[in-house]
Amino acid sequence: MAKTPIQIFDTTLRDGEQVPGCKLNTSQKLIIAKQLDLLGVDVIEAGFPVSSPGDFESVMKISKIVENATVCALTRAVENDIKVAAEALVNAKKPRIHTGIGTSDSHIKFKFNSTREEVLKRAFSAVKYAKSFVEDVEFYAEDAGRTDNEYLARVCEVAIKAGATVLNIPDTTGYCLPSEYGAKIKYLMENVKDIEKAILSCHCHNDLGLATANSIEGVINGARQIECTINGIGERAGNTSLEEVVMILKQHPYLDLDTNINTQMLYGMSQLVSDSMGVYVQPNKAIVGSNAFAHSSGIHQDGMIKNKSTYEIIDPKDVGVTDSAIILTARSGRAALAYRAKNIGYELTKLQLDVVYANFLVFADLKKEINDDDIHQIIEKSSIYEQLISK
Repeated sequence: MAKTPIQIFDTTLRDGEQVPGCKLNTSQKLIIAKQLDLLGVDVIEAGFPVSSPGDFESVMKISKIVENATVCALTRAVENDIKVAAEALVNAKKPRIHTGIGTSDSHIKFKFNSTREEVLKRAFSAVKYAKSFVEDVEFYAEDAGRTDNEYLARVCEVAIKAGATVLNIPDTTGYCLPSEYGAKIKYLMENVKDIEKAILSCHCHNDLGLATANSIEGVINGARQIECTINGIGERAGNTSLEEVVMILKQHPYLDLDTNINTQMLYGMSQLVSDSMGVYVQPNKAIVGSNAFAHSSGIHQDGMIKNKSTYEIIDPKDVGVTDSAIILTARSGRAALAYRAKNIGYELTKLQLDVVYANFLVFADLKKEINDDDIHQIIEKSSIYEQLISK
């Protein structure tokens, strides 16, 4: 039985670029967009055209080179924003305008000094106007995470009536718990009239470290699109991490949900975005961090050497990493030392290993990590070195 496809909407070039200091030039954006298209994302949010001439140019040029993905441009619920976005998307094979407005009481009162009824009118008008330019219109209900469900359902109904094909339900402030966000999606699936005419989309921020969990709860409860970025970059604490949600769905087949992503490109994409934006990927970052497949604890290393499945649930090659790493530190055991020594040409007996290991521990207490040159040095200084070279 075929799995239900989950669309991956990548906003690295829009929401991801809002990180201070991460400005990309047009040529960098074109390189990343081309790779995202090859990666297999369903939608590339290329930018916010009305925000600057440079962003307009980037969206226009990306529209020309993308072969497979839908190219999306962001707008506010403002006619000129929508008109400019349509102009930037004129060459896209599959264009989408992404328009919307804040729907929480906080946004309505403090951001717009408006009323719920007025916001409903603005939402309808924005979608209707965008629909006059393109068939595919996505509507975002900004701060949906803090919008009460009954009013949010009314907003969604208005957007669908105006012609929206996708309804974006953002947890803009990253406030929702996974159970709350999942329940919100479920409520909309069950209570919005004509909901079958549109796709619900998850756009979750990571202020409390819950963006990935919330997005997964969203698709479990009926959403069919996840909005995310490479490395989870984005405003404040970032967005949902593309590589995380993709691999969660891949590694949990019983969910019967999957994506079109070529997962073997994930590590390379991570490095490309990190290098282009100058944003360091934390070593313990899931899936693409430098320590994601590295093992330094003796207990873990022993298990890994015997069978990788003891401590790895993902084959590193599945995400484009060459292999797992056995890292030698003062916490490493004899099995790891013997394994690394064998890799550089030393086949140690148990008695020889005992001698070398004692020297290794003294050396390891002085260094954070032991490399191959260090192993050579440790063995050469040990009392069993003559035995080894006389063989």
